[in-house]
Amino acid sequence: MLLAATGAGGTVGMIVWIVILVVFMYFFMIRPQQKETKQKNAMMSSLAVGDTILTTSGFYGVVIDIEEDTIIVEFGSNKNCRIPMQKSAIAAVEKPEDAVE
Repeated sequence: MLLAATGAGGTVGMIVWIVILVVFMYFFMIRPQQKETKQKNAMMSSLAVGDTILTTSGFYGVVIDIEEDTIIVEFGSNKNCRIPMQKSAIAAVEKPEDAVE
């Protein structure tokens, strides 16, 4: 009789710990990743010609042209270095009005 009660309590305890683990994983792993994805999508949708960007490789440039999946970025001050690159290579966007403030 005592053994049956201990076995059932152990199963319920195990289920409770599994639920706690799933909730922990959601709040510390899945939810922040979804938030970051939303912010990245909002940044890409607000991208405009003339914005200063920072690439994932650490280069700063100015957006010259925007196509569906690619953008043309001008690097440096000589105005001759224009490179097409994927939108996914953008790490940060700075609007011209942000630079003034």
